[in-house]
Amino acid sequence: MMTNFPILKNDLLLRAAKGEKVERFPCWIMRQAGRYLPEYHEIRGSHDFFTVCQTPSLACAITLQPINRYADIDAAIIFSDILVIPQALGMEVVMEEKRGPVFPEPLVVPMDLKRLHRPDVKKELDYVFKALRLTRTELNGRVPLIGFCGAPWTLMSYMIEGGGSKSFAKVKSWIFAYEKESLGLLNLLTDVCVDFLVEQVHAGAQMLQVFDSWAGELSPSDFQTFSLPFLRRIATETKQRLGENATPMTVFAKGAWYALDILCSTDYDVIGLDWTHDPAEAEIIVRGRKVLQGNLDPGVLYGSDETMKRKTGDMLGAFNNPHILNLGHGITPGVNPEMVSKFLRECHIFFENKAL
Repeated sequence: MMTNFPILKNDLLLRAAKGEKVERFPCWIMRQAGRYLPEYHEIRGSHDFFTVCQTPSLACAITLQPINRYADIDAAIIFSDILVIPQALGMEVVMEEKRGPVFPEPLVVPMDLKRLHRPDVKKELDYVFKALRLTRTELNGRVPLIGFCGAPWTLMSYMIEGGGSKSFAKVKSWIFAYEKESLGLLNLLTDVCVDFLVEQVHAGAQMLQVFDSWAGELSPSDFQTFSLPFLRRIATETKQRLGENATPMTVFAKGAWYALDILCSTDYDVIGLDWTHDPAEAEIIVRGRKVLQGNLDPGVLYGSDETMKRKTGDMLGAFNNPHILNLGHGITPGVNPEMVSKFLRECHIFFENKAL
């Protein structure tokens, strides 16, 4: 493990994630390094998406873009993609314009599982770890660096659906027709996720987030079979393996509003909320057991300054201290970067005025 990184100057996020009361809520934005920024397109213009992910200098440069642009942001998240894990397992993934990720040869029947292999994560995802080490150095301690992975259920959905989906008919067919094989695949993905997250911390990640983007496609009972046990394993086993070097961990189970209470029984430090959660109700359910993160509707950033300020103020006033400010999902490509700046500034102004 590298220990000669620059000293961290802004530890607000890490203190909040550990449950310490903070002078103001730290703020970062999911997908903050991405398609809404013109400087992102300058780099992407001549490079394939996954080529950027696999080139540490490019991934580092994109990770730093929002940090360099916005003075009021409190964390960087490494530029990568949750689908690097299926790639490491031996599946091809391509990023198609206006369509998103596509698997030319998805898993169709259980026999296809033989195409997968348990990867040497340190070797096959080394480009992510190089990007983390480089970025941690280039940040020069300005803000903490977040690493991440996709959750097993979400990864499995992509691998079987062949990309995004509206009906999730193919992956639902698997879990109801081939439950044993589905659970086997989910356990394999969990093993790889744990390996991946542990190595990200060794490479310099100071906090970790697990994205279960399709959690809300499961019923409450199916969530407890096909998502929760694997989310639970990831947090517990990652922390066990890291020991005294364990970092705070966040789980973001989008759409699984029904799971908020049971997620409090896991070893995650922070629970991310999508915009369908009512902050006040979420605080009542959680009862201080976990730190919450979120949850402004990303669509608010398309509205007027007045609406954004009002919605942001309402959200800020509803959450208890400590809290981590974020959107309720990733920022969308059409958002004006100037509105992001205004949103971040509004988060600071709220606490400056409150102090008065």
